[in-house]
Amino acid sequence: MPPLPAFSAPAHASAANLVVSIVSHGHGAQVQVLLQALAQRCAASVARVVLTLNLPEAPPCAPAAGWPFVLELRCNAQPAGFGTNHNRALAGAPEAFVCVLNPDVALLPDGADPFAALVQAAGMRGVGCAYPLQVDVQGRVQDSERALPTLVALWQRRVRRRGEQRLDWVNGACLVLPSPVWVALGGFDEGYHMYCEDVDLCLRLRLAGWALVGAAAVVVHAGDRASRRAWRPLWWHVRSLLRLWASPVFWRARGLPSLQGAVRPE
Repeated sequence: MPPLPAFSAPAHASAANLVVSIVSHGHGAQVQVLLQALAQRCAASVARVVLTLNLPEAPPCAPAAGWPFVLELRCNAQPAGFGTNHNRALAGAPEAFVCVLNPDVALLPDGADPFAALVQAAGMRGVGCAYPLQVDVQGRVQDSERALPTLVALWQRRVRRRGEQRLDWVNGACLVLPSPVWVALGGFDEGYHMYCEDVDLCLRLRLAGWALVGAAAVVVHAGDRASRRAWRPLWWHVRSLLRLWASPVFWRARGLPSLQGAVRPE
């Protein structure tokens, strides 16, 4: 990988300069709730939302007063992969920060705007990506922080049901990056169709010398786990793992130190 340009965020990064990319795969009801929550509680943080409808569905209904941010609606003629959709949505973004957000993410009922804290963390010197703590609807912490997916790590996780022993990457349900970092990395690797794009992005980011940090923010995300219930997502998952294991990024990342024990800012 060629050397990437140095990036230093402004001393007082503004949370209002954020574009959020959401891709819906028939998640209309969840998207409607999410957009309404963003409108009610995150208007000071979110400048623009790009909503990609990967499958045919009705567009969201705007509130009576209209959306407090710019809402761009994109409808795919043919379904595209996770990385491809987000790369298209965030291409040429003029905002200082970009966010990848799953449609099944929700805000805490009485919590603070998580995006203000995420942008603040992403704007710190040397940081390439900030992510929130993820909990389920009962408030239980979810396993969004993961170890490098080696065969041993997957065995420990899936068969022995042991918790992660390392922190090497985080899932892509909610990620905020400075736009120069996103551009320098080239976004997601579109060679991955549905799984491992987030693993690859986190590893490339860290290999380039940028920090992956947890922000003082919490979102609700139970996770779909589709690859455990259907053959097609399972095949996509296996194919992506094989591609990851064959990549130079994976083998170089084996030398990275674990982020376990990193302190989440208050």
